[in-house]
Parts: sequence; C-alpha cells; structure tokens
Amino acid sequence: MHSFAPEIILITILGLVVFSDALAFKLKIPSVFILLIGSYTIYTYVPMAVPIDLKQHFDAIILFCIPLIFMGDALHLHFLDIKKYKWDIFYLAVVAVSLSITVGASMYYLGIFEGLTMGAYVSLFAINMATDAVSVQSILSRFQGISHHLKVLIEGESLGNDATAVIAFFFIGLPWMMSGEIEAGSAMFDALRVFVVSIGIGLVIGFVFYMLMKLFSDKRSEFFAFVIEAYLAYVIAEEMHVSGILTLIVAIIATNAWIDSDNIVLEENHAKKTKGFMRKLRLSTIKSTTTERLEYIYEMAKEFGYIAAVMIFFVLAEMVNFEKLWQYKSEILIMFTITTLIRAVSMAKFAFIGDKIKHIAPVGIEGWFILTFSGMKGALSIILVHMIPNSFEHKEFFEVVTVGVVMMSIFVYGTILWTYFTFFKKEEEQKLFT
Repeated sequence: MHSFAPEIILITILGLVVFSDALAFKLKIPSVFILLIGSYTIYTYVPMAVPIDLKQHFDAIILFCIPLIFMGDALHLHFLDIKKYKWDIFYLAVVAVSLSITVGASMYYLGIFEGLTMGAYVSLFAINMATDAVSVQSILSRFQGISHHLKVLIEGESLGNDATAVIAFFFIGLPWMMSGEIEAGSAMFDALRVFVVSIGIGLVIGFVFYMLMKLFSDKRSEFFAFVIEAYLAYVIAEEMHVSGILTLIVAIIATNAWIDSDNIVLEENHAKKTKGFMRKLRLSTIKSTTTERLEYIYEMAKEFGYIAAVMIFFVLAEMVNFEKLWQYKSEILIMFTITTLIRAVSMAKFAFIGDKIKHIAPVGIEGWFILTFSGMKGALSIILVHMIPNSFEHKEFFEVVTVGVVMMSIFVYGTILWTYFTFFKKEEEQKLFT
C-alpha cells in the first residue's frame, strides 16, 4: 500500500492558502489570522490532513523553508531603494536591533524572569526581537497610504533585523547561555567575523549567479536560478559555520541589484557608463533578464515564500499547548510588553534621528506608529527557539513564551494596524507590496 502523505500535506497547505485568501478578501481581514487559526484547527482536529509527524521531521521542514522565506523577502529590495535608504535600513536592521537586544538583556538586573542568566536574557531577546515579513505583508498588502520610504524600511528592516538577531543568538547568546560565561571581546570579534565573512561569501555567490543569469533567456530558468542560489548560499555558509541567513540575503540582493543596475543603464541608454572596467567585467551590455520577467520572478518568489511560511505555521501549531500558555501567561505578557516598549522607543529614536541627520529621512508620527506595530514575530523566532539544545533546563520556558509572543504579536499588532487602515485611514484598496 502506497503512502500518499506528501500529496495530502501539499493539498492541505495549498487548500489552506486558497481558502484563507478567499475568506480574508470577503471578510476584509488579514489572511494571516485565518492561516494561524486554520493551521492549528486542522493540525489538532483533522490529523488525517497532516499525515506527517512534524515533530519528528521538524529540522528538515525548517531547513527546507528558510531559503524560500528569505529569498522572497530579499527579492523585494531593489538597488535604487537600497542606495537611497541605506543608512535608514542600516540603523533599523543593525543598530536598532543590537540596542534592543542589549536593553532587553539588561532586564537581567531587574530579575524579571527567575533563574535566567545574562546569556539566557540575550538569547531570549534575540529570539523575540526577530520580525516576520510574511505576516507584515499579509496585514498591509491590501492598503494604500504608506509611503514608498516606509515600505522599503519595513522590507529592509525585516531582512536585516533577522540577520542581526541570528548572529546575536548563535554567536553570543547561545554560547553564553549554555556555558554560563563568555569572553566579551572574543564574542564580539566572532560576531564581527561572521558578519564580514557572511557578507563576503554572499557577494561572491551573488556575482556568480548574476553572471550565470546572462546564459538564460526565459523567466522559469531565471526563477529557478534564484531558488538554487538561495539554497546554495545557505548551505555553503552553514557548512563554513557562518550565518546562512545573512549570506543568503546578501547573495540574492547582490544579484538583484546588479541586474537592476544593468537594466537602468540599458533602458536609459547611458552608453558612456558601460565603458568602465567593472561594467566590462560584468558584461553589463548582456542583459541578465528583463524588467517584465523580473516581475514574474518577484511574484513567484513571494508565493513560494508564502507557502513555506504556512508550513512553519503548521510547525507552530504542533508547538501550541494552551495549558502551558496559560501556565506561563504572566511571563508571556511581560515579554510581549517589554519587547513592544523597546521597539516603540527604538522606532521613536529612528524618527528623531531622521529629523536631525540629513542621511536619514524622517518618518514622522505615523511612520513611527506603523514601524512600531509592523514588528510582528513569526517563522524565525520559532526556528531559533527550536535550535536551543534539549539539555537546557529552561527550554520549555523559552518555547512557550516565544510561541505566546509570536501569536500575540500577530494578532495584537495585526489588529491594531488593520483597524487603523480600515477605520481611521481609509484608502482605496490597492496592493502595497508588489
């Protein structure tokens, strides 16, 4: 008797995606709400629809989904946007996250969570400061009214934020938490090494695939090339013990940026710019792809990332235990409140800097509000908390609190943003993230 488990799980995931989108459109609510509720309901009450032991295959599912999720996000950042808002993105993705984790770790001196070491605080806040672009796009994708500047910041921050949180967790928080001590200078040097080496590997892979793209002339081959690049970058970096996520992000953004740059030059007929050595080295007169084919690639990448995120939601459903959530309700509420306040202050500081420094564009009060509540947690937080060794005595606490914060951030932040755009800033419906 054959097992049709893979076919059944695929039918379940695609069916849930289609149903969620249709129902969300009818009810005018974010589809991520229905996806979360639907995932838990199906996993708990219709086990025949999920005939794969997610707990047993947790690692395989996570490792399969990571490249797809981050590839879709990375492809949304364009060369001109990165060039124009590089300092804005750098502050949000590196400075703000690092400061947020540092402030969160300082809660150790207040003894908020009994029994946790300083290293455990660093890990806990690194896990719970990572944002989720899929959830944010699900909330905001139907509404007009957000400036292009804010759109770029939301996308850029979600990527860079995740990369920074991963490095802080794996190369500072986790070693410190598990050993009980850490050499600060050595840890900072290791984190910086990982940061630099990951970016370097990503740029090399990005350039190789940018050149390979010149061999293709159809959108399907080009899309699959991006998929291969994402997985290859992640695997190579992880095998070299650096950040697979950061390497993947840099590789995809680099390839996309060089393609954008060439298209801009060719479309504007800047022939003189093609005479430079670097442009000759890149064979910039040979198109890697067209703007029209890129739109197809962006759309397909978004859909693949969305499906991968739904698979993570099923994994999240496996981790949900309402009895445990109720047992740790105070800790979840405290963690959610602290992370929300830290993010609000961090985004307010960004708005303040934007008014004072010419290199950073101001976002205003509305921008501060949207950036604050676009900090929804999701797939990466679940991935990181699962990576904690079972030997860690507080792993259950970490898992339950993280699951609680993820769910609260999606439903609370999502409801706040949806309410604002639905009732207080009504605009003609139009896709924001395309």
